[in-house]
Amino acid sequence: MHDFPYIITISSEKGGVGKTTLATNLAIYLKAMRDDLPVTIFSFDNHFTIDRMFELAGQKLRGTVHEILKGAPAKELVHVGQYGVGYIPSSTELSELSETFQGPMSLTRIFAESGFGGIIIIDTRPDLNILTRNALYAADRVLIPVKDMPSLENCKNIFALFDQRGIDKKSLFLIPCLIDSRIKYNGLFKDQKTLLRAFAINRGYRCMDTYISKSPKVESLNTNPEGKIYPILTHARGTEVFSQFTDISRDILRHYDATPEPRSCLYAAWMKEKEGKKKETYLARLEGLAERCLICGALLTERPEKRGFYYETSDRASRGFLHNDCFTDLLCATLYGITSQSQAYGTARIVIAERALKAVSLFFPRSGENTAMLDYRQFSLEGEQLFCKDIPMQGFSEGEFNGTNDRLFLLLNEALAGYEGSLREGIWLVVHPVDAGAPEAILQDERYRSLLHIQEIISEQLETSASA
Repeated sequence: MHDFPYIITISSEKGGVGKTTLATNLAIYLKAMRDDLPVTIFSFDNHFTIDRMFELAGQKLRGTVHEILKGAPAKELVHVGQYGVGYIPSSTELSELSETFQGPMSLTRIFAESGFGGIIIIDTRPDLNILTRNALYAADRVLIPVKDMPSLENCKNIFALFDQRGIDKKSLFLIPCLIDSRIKYNGLFKDQKTLLRAFAINRGYRCMDTYISKSPKVESLNTNPEGKIYPILTHARGTEVFSQFTDISRDILRHYDATPEPRSCLYAAWMKEKEGKKKETYLARLEGLAERCLICGALLTERPEKRGFYYETSDRASRGFLHNDCFTDLLCATLYGITSQSQAYGTARIVIAERALKAVSLFFPRSGENTAMLDYRQFSLEGEQLFCKDIPMQGFSEGEFNGTNDRLFLLLNEALAGYEGSLREGIWLVVHPVDAGAPEAILQDERYRSLLHIQEIISEQLETSASA
């Protein structure tokens, strides 16, 4: 038995081709043929046929398809119903997910993490909305019922989706359905199934060897005075359709047995590899951090709880954390000439500290013929420039300290130092606020991408300023 589910998706943009009849009866046949095989079915349509066919009287429901798509554990929402088939109850609330459920592989991820195996059958709506597309991309076998030329023509849209995403189309199979054996043609193609299969092959589509006949007996199983839905397996013995479903189910089981790693398994392996690479990259970022606060020189391990800011140079050569109070004092002195001896120091420091925690600071030293200037700017956490100031750096090149810019000079010298004491030309420094409770989180993949995005915006603005 597979550790990950093998997924079958039944899909067609054309209504009335027998999708739900195929899905529900295939589930019953598969379970009957292999009783120890978990078979689960659910629908993205809201006609509740699956619920009517499989629910048990008095069964307490634990949730629906809607909850799975919202993140609830899929395994906990499977109800064992009639004929031993597991089903997930349908929902009328799926339309609201079309705007939020945008990832094309979201369903694949859900079932890669579901924790159960066997076969899952997904009955889809007669359209290619985001949920249908997810079901198609997650499937190890897609069955596309076709009963006439319009339904055959609609198949091109499904094949086009796979081409657009670069997904192998080997999982796509057409199956002629509701074939009326009374219809005959003159010429090479003498009946519906032969004609449809010939047109499909001519378009490069793969067809199953069998087909499903139109049967008044089968139609009566869905529409009867009792208002019940009966399965073909138990109520249509002796019909062509009974034998045809037997052949289809055997074909599915052969493919299931020959697929040691279904798509959900491959996706889980890919996610594991991706997470491993994320972890390696994250650890590499951690290893490259400076051990000391560049402003006060103290080991960060001695005051780890005081790390309030992360700095990084534009060439990625220097990275690390700064103590919250060290950086705040630097800004007070550099921007406003305020030191601990200044009047109203305490109040001003609080205001400056609050602003710093909501902004990204840029330090860009620029050397002229006779003097050095610092291009200082503050940006919002979304990259919008909030503040800018040119700050003279008298005495910087001579290594002079004047009590006001001492912290600034220490930071620039340590972070941007090049050969023979000069700064690396054209390189700038950015300082980002971090959560003091978990400062390393800024180096994790998603947060670090946001950081790099802001730095790209800053770089573009600097280039625009230089060319103006």
